[in-house]
Amino acid sequence: MCSPRPPASRRLRGFTIIELMVTVAVIAVLAAIAAPSFNPLIERWRVRQITEELQSTLYFARSEAIKRGGGITIDATGGWDQGWKVTHTQAGDLQFFTAPSKVVLTQNNSKPKIFVDRWGMLSEINGGAATAMNFLLYPTDKNDNDHNAIRLCVSSGGRILQKSAGAACPS
Repeated sequence: MCSPRPPASRRLRGFTIIELMVTVAVIAVLAAIAAPSFNPLIERWRVRQITEELQSTLYFARSEAIKRGGGITIDATGGWDQGWKVTHTQAGDLQFFTAPSKVVLTQNNSKPKIFVDRWGMLSEINGGAATAMNFLLYPTDKNDNDHNAIRLCVSSGGRILQKSAGAACPS
């Protein structure tokens, strides 16, 4: 013979509203405790992102200049920390980048434009000799010695080297 069925009230088990509210409150407290520890991680990610975008822009501009026979300009007229665009004298705008918020980006010579000749050499003067330059990126409200700071060292030949914590470029 079959055993008798349990009453309906015993079969329907679940969470009460009180148990659910306590669980949500505990999760909220744990999240509030953990949230500040994510700030350095987010700052590092922002600096890394803009560094990668700037580095890819330099590579893109060099390859386009070689392909198109020169006439490429990286233009950051509003300031490097406001974003930049890659333009060609005949084709117009080729690429746009908007810098993320809360990142300071400066160039060592504060020049708003970089020109790329037909050999892929970078200069700060249109038609000028190739020059080495560097960019410093760090989180807003921090300084250039912060552990999240990155310096991009660009040689006159276009070689790009990343230095952490804002270390100086090799001479």
